[in-house]
Amino acid sequence: MNKRYIIGIAIIAIFLVVGFFAFVDTKVEYSNFQHASSTHKKCQVKGSWLKEKETRYDPTSNQFVFYMKDENNTEMKVVLDGAEPNNFKMAENIVAKGKVKDGQFYASEVLTKCPSKYEGDGEDVKKSSM
Repeated sequence: MNKRYIIGIAIIAIFLVVGFFAFVDTKVEYSNFQHASSTHKKCQVKGSWLKEKETRYDPTSNQFVFYMKDENNTEMKVVLDGAEPNNFKMAENIVAKGKVKDGQFYASEVLTKCPSKYEGDGEDVKKSSM
């Protein structure tokens, strides 16, 4: 075979392998803390911040620690590598992406859903369309 064909096939194979692993890494399923504890995969857990429990940022380790309750009312300590997310204290819901290890949820990312001052209550929409 010609060297060009071999090099071309090798480049295509490398791109396919890299693409596959990039896709697998971005595919993160929603779960709860119980399921996240039993799997070794990265999961997304939706829940709410437990304001009455410890919340702190440790600048020496650059970790933000808080407690969260998932949709099944299971509580778990969440350790985020990084600072407190924007609008964290105003968030209605939180989505933490990460893995459970040693009884704690180690998050690589925390997303917040905050109440919007631009959202109507539904009645305004009905009145304006009449």
